[in-house]
Amino acid sequence: MGYKIDLNSMNLVLDNLSKEYEIYAPKVFKGEGRFSDTDRVKYGKIEKIQEVEFNAKSSFSYKEVLLPITQTLFFFTEDTVQEPKAKEKKVLIFLRSCDIHALKRIDDIYLRNKFVDPYYKKIRENAKFILMGCTKSYENCFCVNMETNKTDEYNAYIKVLGNEVLLDVKDEEFEDILKNIETANEDVTPDFVEENEVKVNIPNNLDLSVMDSKMWNEYSERCIACGRCNFVCPTCTCFTTQDIFYKDNGKAGERRRVWASCQVDGYTDMAGGHSFRRAKGERMRYKVLHKVYDYKKRWGYHMCVGCGRCDDICPEYISFSNCINKLEKAMDEVK
Repeated sequence: MGYKIDLNSMNLVLDNLSKEYEIYAPKVFKGEGRFSDTDRVKYGKIEKIQEVEFNAKSSFSYKEVLLPITQTLFFFTEDTVQEPKAKEKKVLIFLRSCDIHALKRIDDIYLRNKFVDPYYKKIRENAKFILMGCTKSYENCFCVNMETNKTDEYNAYIKVLGNEVLLDVKDEEFEDILKNIETANEDVTPDFVEENEVKVNIPNNLDLSVMDSKMWNEYSERCIACGRCNFVCPTCTCFTTQDIFYKDNGKAGERRRVWASCQVDGYTDMAGGHSFRRAKGERMRYKVLHKVYDYKKRWGYHMCVGCGRCDDICPEYISFSNCINKLEKAMDEVK
């Protein structure tokens, strides 16, 4: 159902929701940009709708809310193992369409794969999502070609116009809160981008023979293996584990999982000193083909959602979208 309310009323809605939920949205962090005297837009807790940044793309995705960068899996002593207590509050996250599609990819990996991940499941089953529309395409976005520019998978949609807030609500809990708020009925349709400046073409004949192309050599020269592209990506889910032993008792500690990157040194190291994909071009090849080839063979759609954050963040100005567009010539080369 569609509603129109004012900003003060929307803050009352958020105040009511905050009793049950921690609310996350893209917001501006002053002075925390990559360069001096610049700001950064990333996800953080909010209390008022005025804190939400609707007019810029977040440099980081929502991913760290559901998949913490560092997460304790269990505590241990010589004799016992104990899982940490689950968070008392649920989570409510403001997302754009591409990120809602990315959520589906993470669910594939952690909930619909061979095993269900219990740590992710605990957070995920207590999460709800508010869709933020896109009235324009942002720099480096190519969501239209990846077919992630539109979605109807949300608990509520929100659009802010001056002092007015438009809501399309699908969730009974949200509906109940709005019953106690002065509202006006309104036809509300989400804003979705219809065209991006950046366009990509994934060749229909793409197969693993493209691994032999010389195109990957370029990335051995340019990539510095920092892993930023993976960390900002809303669909990258790889992690490593660490055992932390406490200083005051070396026989007690905790096991944590920590985000990892297929682009960094050491990711494929094995016992005995062997390592796969030592060359940075080989790592780029692995990432690209995972995003636009083998994931689709398994799940029926591409892993990449075209948010463009990897292009935004790369210190060497490596463009993932340009890399995709080189695949057609690479296939001609190897055939």
